[in-house]
Amino acid sequence: MEPRIGILALQGDVREHAALLERAGARATPVRRAAELAEVDGLVLPGGESTTMSRLLGTFELLEPLRETIAAGLPVYGSCAGMILLARQVLDGRPDQRQLDGLDVVVRRNAFGRQVDSFEADLDFAGLDGGPVHAVFIRAPWVEKAGDGVDILAHTAVAGDGTARIVAIRQGPVLATAFHPELTGDERVHRLFVGMVRETT
Repeated sequence: MEPRIGILALQGDVREHAALLERAGARATPVRRAAELAEVDGLVLPGGESTTMSRLLGTFELLEPLRETIAAGLPVYGSCAGMILLARQVLDGRPDQRQLDGLDVVVRRNAFGRQVDSFEADLDFAGLDGGPVHAVFIRAPWVEKAGDGVDILAHTAVAGDGTARIVAIRQGPVLATAFHPELTGDERVHRLFVGMVRETT
Protein backbone atom coordinates (compact mmCIF):
# COMPACT_ATOMS: atom_id res chain seq x y z
CA MET A 1 0.00 0.00 0.00
CA GLU A 2 1.19 3.50 -0.86
CA PRO A 3 0.13 5.76 2.03
CA ARG A 4 -0.80 9.37 1.35
CA ILE A 5 1.32 11.61 3.56
CA GLY A 6 0.68 15.32 3.81
CA ILE A 7 3.34 17.97 4.34
CA LEU A 8 2.29 21.12 6.14
CA ALA A 9 2.96 23.62 3.36
CA LEU A 10 2.85 26.95 5.16
CA GLN A 11 6.63 27.41 5.38
CA GLY A 12 9.83 25.36 5.29
CA ASP A 13 11.41 22.46 3.39
CA VAL A 14 8.27 21.13 1.69
CA ARG A 15 9.83 19.97 -1.60
CA GLU A 16 12.76 18.27 0.10
CA HIS A 17 10.47 16.27 2.39
CA ALA A 18 8.21 15.39 -0.54
CA ALA A 19 11.13 13.97 -2.52
CA LEU A 20 12.25 11.69 0.33
CA LEU A 21 8.71 10.56 1.13
CA GLU A 22 8.23 9.55 -2.51
CA ARG A 23 11.52 7.63 -2.44
CA ALA A 24 10.37 5.94 0.76
CA GLY A 25 7.22 4.64 -0.92
CA ALA A 26 4.56 7.24 -0.06
CA ARG A 27 2.49 9.73 -2.03
CA ALA A 28 3.33 13.23 -0.80
CA THR A 29 0.76 16.00 -0.90
CA PRO A 30 0.78 19.59 0.45
CA VAL A 31 -1.60 20.46 3.28
CA ARG A 32 -2.79 24.03 3.85
CA ARG A 33 -6.43 23.55 4.85
CA ALA A 34 -8.35 21.42 7.36
CA ALA A 35 -10.18 19.66 4.51
CA GLU A 36 -6.81 18.52 3.08
CA LEU A 37 -5.71 17.32 6.52
CA ALA A 38 -8.73 15.02 6.63
CA GLU A 39 -7.56 13.23 3.46
CA VAL A 40 -4.06 12.10 4.53
CA ASP A 41 -2.80 9.00 6.35
CA GLY A 42 0.09 10.86 8.02
CA LEU A 43 1.60 14.32 8.20
CA VAL A 44 5.06 15.91 8.14
CA LEU A 45 5.69 19.20 9.95
CA PRO A 46 8.81 20.58 8.24
CA GLY A 47 11.53 22.84 9.52
CA GLY A 48 11.11 26.60 9.31
CA GLU A 49 10.57 29.29 11.91
CA SER A 50 8.44 27.89 14.73
CA THR A 51 6.83 31.16 15.85
CA THR A 52 5.91 32.06 12.26
CA MET A 53 4.51 28.58 11.68
CA SER A 54 2.49 28.82 14.90
CA ARG A 55 1.00 32.12 13.74
CA LEU A 56 0.24 30.72 10.27
CA LEU A 57 -1.55 27.73 11.80
CA GLY A 58 -3.91 30.21 13.40
CA THR A 59 -4.30 32.26 10.21
CA PHE A 60 -5.16 29.17 8.16
CA GLU A 61 -7.47 27.84 10.91
CA LEU A 62 -5.41 24.68 11.23
CA LEU A 63 -4.32 24.81 14.87
CA GLU A 64 -7.35 23.15 16.47
CA PRO A 65 -7.96 20.65 13.62
CA LEU A 66 -4.30 19.60 13.88
CA ARG A 67 -4.48 19.22 17.65
CA GLU A 68 -7.63 17.12 17.37
CA THR A 69 -6.25 14.95 14.56
CA ILE A 70 -2.98 14.29 16.39
CA ALA A 71 -4.86 13.47 19.60
CA ALA A 72 -6.98 11.02 17.58
CA GLY A 73 -3.85 9.13 16.50
CA LEU A 74 -2.72 10.57 13.14
CA PRO A 75 0.96 9.65 12.59
CA VAL A 76 3.04 12.83 12.51
CA TYR A 77 6.75 13.51 11.92
CA GLY A 78 8.21 16.89 12.89
CA SER A 79 11.72 18.06 11.97
CA CYS A 80 13.36 21.01 13.78
CA ALA A 81 10.53 23.60 14.00
CA GLY A 82 8.12 20.68 13.66
CA MET A 83 9.57 19.18 16.85
CA ILE A 84 9.02 22.52 18.62
CA LEU A 85 5.38 22.70 17.48
CA LEU A 86 4.70 19.13 18.66
CA ALA A 87 6.06 19.67 22.19
CA ARG A 88 3.76 20.24 25.16
CA GLN A 89 6.07 23.03 26.39
CA VAL A 90 8.73 25.25 24.80
CA LEU A 91 11.50 27.07 26.61
CA ASP A 92 12.72 30.38 25.14
CA GLY A 93 9.67 30.65 22.89
CA ARG A 94 7.52 33.73 22.36
CA PRO A 95 4.63 34.30 24.80
CA ASP A 96 2.08 34.01 21.97
CA GLN A 97 3.55 30.78 20.57
CA ARG A 98 0.99 27.95 20.35
CA GLN A 99 1.70 24.24 20.74
CA LEU A 100 0.13 21.09 19.28
CA ASP A 101 0.71 18.98 22.42
CA GLY A 102 1.61 15.90 20.39
CA LEU A 103 4.64 14.90 22.46
CA ASP A 104 5.13 14.75 26.21
CA VAL A 105 8.38 16.70 26.04
CA VAL A 106 9.85 20.06 27.00
CA VAL A 107 11.86 21.49 24.10
CA ARG A 108 14.37 24.33 24.20
CA ARG A 109 14.02 26.51 21.11
CA ASN A 110 17.23 27.50 19.24
CA ALA A 111 19.09 25.51 21.90
CA PHE A 112 22.25 25.01 19.84
CA GLY A 113 22.54 28.70 18.97
CA ARG A 114 21.93 31.00 16.02
CA GLN A 115 22.26 30.38 12.28
CA VAL A 116 26.05 30.85 12.48
CA ASP A 117 26.19 28.03 15.04
CA SER A 118 24.72 25.49 12.60
CA PHE A 119 26.64 22.22 12.49
CA GLU A 120 26.59 18.63 11.26
CA ALA A 121 27.12 15.42 13.20
CA ASP A 122 26.93 11.64 12.74
CA LEU A 123 24.39 10.10 15.11
CA ASP A 124 23.63 6.60 16.30
CA PHE A 125 19.88 6.40 15.68
CA ALA A 126 18.00 3.58 17.45
CA GLY A 127 16.05 1.34 15.10
CA LEU A 128 17.76 2.39 11.86
CA ASP A 129 20.12 0.04 10.01
CA GLY A 130 22.97 1.17 7.80
CA GLY A 131 25.25 2.97 10.23
CA PRO A 132 25.13 6.48 11.69
CA VAL A 133 22.73 9.13 10.42
CA HIS A 134 24.43 12.27 9.14
CA ALA A 135 22.45 15.09 10.74
CA VAL A 136 22.25 18.78 9.83
CA PHE A 137 21.39 21.11 12.72
CA ILE A 138 20.21 24.67 11.84
CA ARG A 139 19.09 26.87 14.74
CA ALA A 140 18.04 23.57 16.21
CA PRO A 141 16.13 22.73 19.38
CA TRP A 142 16.89 19.95 21.79
CA VAL A 143 14.66 18.00 24.17
CA GLU A 144 15.21 19.29 27.69
CA LYS A 145 12.88 16.77 29.36
CA ALA A 146 10.98 13.72 28.09
CA GLY A 147 8.01 11.99 29.68
CA ASP A 148 7.93 8.29 30.59
CA GLY A 149 6.12 7.31 27.38
CA VAL A 150 8.72 8.90 25.09
CA ASP A 151 11.34 6.73 23.37
CA ILE A 152 14.70 8.46 22.94
CA LEU A 153 16.19 7.55 19.56
CA ALA A 154 19.31 9.72 19.27
CA HIS A 155 21.60 12.08 21.21
CA THR A 156 24.35 14.46 20.19
CA ALA A 157 27.07 16.10 22.28
CA VAL A 158 27.04 19.84 22.85
CA ALA A 159 30.22 21.62 21.80
CA GLY A 160 32.15 22.90 24.79
CA ASP A 161 30.81 20.82 27.66
CA GLY A 162 30.20 17.51 25.89
CA THR A 163 26.74 17.06 27.42
CA ALA A 164 24.63 14.57 25.46
CA ARG A 165 21.36 16.20 24.35
CA ILE A 166 18.25 14.40 23.08
CA VAL A 167 17.69 15.14 19.36
CA ALA A 168 15.34 12.38 18.13
CA ILE A 169 12.27 10.93 19.85
CA ARG A 170 9.15 8.88 19.28
CA GLN A 171 5.93 8.64 21.25
CA GLY A 172 3.47 6.20 19.72
CA PRO A 173 2.62 7.43 16.20
CA VAL A 174 4.54 10.72 16.63
CA LEU A 175 8.19 11.05 15.56
CA ALA A 176 10.43 14.12 15.85
CA THR A 177 14.02 15.11 15.11
CA ALA A 178 15.86 18.30 16.00
CA PHE A 179 17.79 17.99 12.73
CA HIS A 180 16.91 18.08 9.02
CA PRO A 181 17.24 14.62 7.36
CA GLU A 182 15.57 16.05 4.25
CA LEU A 183 18.75 18.07 3.53
CA THR A 184 21.11 15.08 3.26
CA GLY A 185 19.29 12.78 0.82
CA ASP A 186 19.28 9.95 3.37
CA GLU A 187 15.68 8.71 3.42
CA ARG A 188 16.00 6.29 6.37
CA VAL A 189 14.15 8.56 8.83
CA HIS A 190 11.41 9.05 6.24
CA ARG A 191 11.25 5.29 5.64
CA LEU A 192 10.83 4.82 9.39
CA PHE A 193 7.95 7.28 9.35
CA VAL A 194 6.30 5.75 6.29
CA GLY A 195 6.46 2.39 8.10
CA MET A 196 4.77 4.00 11.12
CA VAL A 197 2.01 5.30 8.87
CA ARG A 198 1.53 1.88 7.27
CA GLU A 199 1.11 0.34 10.74
CA THR A 200 -1.95 2.54 11.35
CA THR A 201 -3.70 2.27 7.96
